[in-house]
Amino acid sequence: MEFEYSARCQELQGKLLQFMDQHIYPNEKAYKQEIDQNGREKGNRWIPTTVIEALKPKAREQGLWNLFLPKSDRAPEGLSNLDYAPLCEIMGRVSWAPEVFNCSAPDTGNMETIERYGSEAHKTEWLEPLLRGEIRSAFAMTEPAVASSDATNIETRIERDGDDYVINGRKWWISGAGDPRCKIFILMGKTDPSAARHSQQSMILVPVDAPGVTIVRPLPVFGYDDAPHGHCEIIYENVRVPASNMLLGEGRGFEIAQGRLGPGRIHHCMRAIGVAERALELMCKRLNERVAFGKRISEQGVWRERIAESRIQIDTARLLTLKTAYMMDKVGNKHAKAEIAMIKVLAPNVAQQVLDWAIQAHGAGGVSDDFPLASMWAGNRTLRLADGPDEVHRNAVAKLELSKYMTFPGGEVQLPITRS
Repeated sequence: MEFEYSARCQELQGKLLQFMDQHIYPNEKAYKQEIDQNGREKGNRWIPTTVIEALKPKAREQGLWNLFLPKSDRAPEGLSNLDYAPLCEIMGRVSWAPEVFNCSAPDTGNMETIERYGSEAHKTEWLEPLLRGEIRSAFAMTEPAVASSDATNIETRIERDGDDYVINGRKWWISGAGDPRCKIFILMGKTDPSAARHSQQSMILVPVDAPGVTIVRPLPVFGYDDAPHGHCEIIYENVRVPASNMLLGEGRGFEIAQGRLGPGRIHHCMRAIGVAERALELMCKRLNERVAFGKRISEQGVWRERIAESRIQIDTARLLTLKTAYMMDKVGNKHAKAEIAMIKVLAPNVAQQVLDWAIQAHGAGGVSDDFPLASMWAGNRTLRLADGPDEVHRNAVAKLELSKYMTFPGGEVQLPITRS
C-alpha cells in the first residue's frame, strides 16, 4: 500500500502552505472583525466578506482551485482522494480557508453529487457556476421532527403533479442556507412511502428562490452563528419544481446519499486532522511561553504526556484516513465503507481531545475569542453528529466485523477477511 504523494501533490502542498502563511493566517482577525462590523454598521452579519472574496482570485491564479473533484472534465484540476488529503488537511487549519480555494462544504459534496448524478442541463445551470465560485449551495436532509440519523425516518414529501413535483416539509441544520449566495438546495424527501424501506426516498434540486421556501431562523452552534455561512431551519410549503429537477429518478435517494457522503465524510476527517495539528501547535507554543511554579509549563510531566498522546493520536488518525483515501481511489467507496466509518469516528474525536487539551493549556484565554480554539472546538464538535453520528458509524463497523465470523449451515465459521 503506497501513501506517497504525487509530484503534483507535493508541489501544491508547498504552494498551499505558502498561501496560508501569506494570506490566511494574517487575515484571521480581519475576517472576524469584518463580520462583526457588518453586523454593527450594516445590521447584517450575513454579508459575504471582502477578505475571502479578495483572496479567491489569488488562489485561482496559483492553481489552488477545485482540487477536491477527481475525474471531471469540468474540473481538470481535481485530484485523487489520496493526493487531496494533505491539501484538505492544510485548509482545515482555519475554518473559512476552504472557501478561498472553492473547496468548502457543503458545496464540495453538492458539486460531486451533480457531477455524478445530474443531467447535462443540471450541470450547465448549477454545477458550472458552483465550480466558478459564483454561487453557493446547501444539502437539505436533516429534519427536526424525526431522528434523522436514520434517514428512512425523513418525512418531507415530494409528490408528482403533472410536469412538476410539489414539496412539503421542514428541514433544519441546513449548512450554508444562510449565505445570500446560496442559490440551490439538494433536498432529500419521500416520493413513495409505500415502497421498500430504502426505495422511498429521492433527491431533487430546489432553487432557493422557489415560491414556498422560507428560511425560518439561523441555528447557532454553542453561541456561534457561523455567519455568513450558517445553519438554518427551513420550511418547504407547496414548493413546485420541474419534474426534470429529480436526480436519477424516484426512489434512488439512498443510492445518491451513499455516493455523496463517502467523499464528504473523508473531507471532514481530513480537515479535522488539520484542526488537531493546529491545536497541538498552539498548545506547544503556549506551554513553552508560560512559567508556573518556577519552570516552563512544557516541562511539567502531565503536559509532556498530553503532547505525546496528541502526536500519537493525530498520526494514527492521519494514517487511517490516508488508507481510506487510498482504498476509495483503488477499489471504490463501497469497498471502503468500513474505513470511511472508522475515520468518521476517529478523526473528530481525536481533534476534540487535542482541542480540549489546547484550551486547558491556554487557561481562561482558551475559551475566549483571543485565540481560535473555542470556535474550533464548537465547530469540530458538530462533526460527531454531521454526516451520521458516532453511534451509527460504530454500529456499521461492528456489523461488518461480526459478519466475518458468521456461521453457516454445518457449523463452519467464515474466516476473517484480511484487509491489505
